[in-house]
Amino acid sequence: MHNTDFNKAEFRKALGRFATGVTIITTLDKQGKAVGVTASSFNSLSMNPPMILWSLDKSAYSLPAFEHTPYFNVHVLGTRQDALSNRFAKPGTDKFNGIKTSKGLGGVPILPECSALFECKTAHHYAGGDHVIIVGEVIKFRRNNEAPLVFHGGQYAGIDSLI
Repeated sequence: MHNTDFNKAEFRKALGRFATGVTIITTLDKQGKAVGVTASSFNSLSMNPPMILWSLDKSAYSLPAFEHTPYFNVHVLGTRQDALSNRFAKPGTDKFNGIKTSKGLGGVPILPECSALFECKTAHHYAGGDHVIIVGEVIKFRRNNEAPLVFHGGQYAGIDSLI
């Protein structure tokens, strides 16, 4: 049974009290075209085997690519990458135009200069309300000392600005 008085706007504001990291997830579609999306719904899941999860709205244009891909990459963005986050959050543009990428597992694009990178093999998909939860087994990873970009209260922030 659902509460008919449930206020979605207030629920979103309450969720905004939880600070999250910002990621860009990349893959290739069935035609081999690069696909990418900004996501803050990223989380660690398991150490053995090493697994992560993230979720994508069922109405997202990129969903078919992520539902059928054997591999995807999770890029944890650094504090100076808010413009890149905004670029990959917008639908309908060539998000990779002008960006020098390298190739990861299965040829999936790797973005430069991120705080951390997780190259994943798709393990599971689960229904999650209006989202699909995607679980990946981490095959390779790397990190640097760049502080992560944070999203809190509807805006970007650096770790030091939240204290």
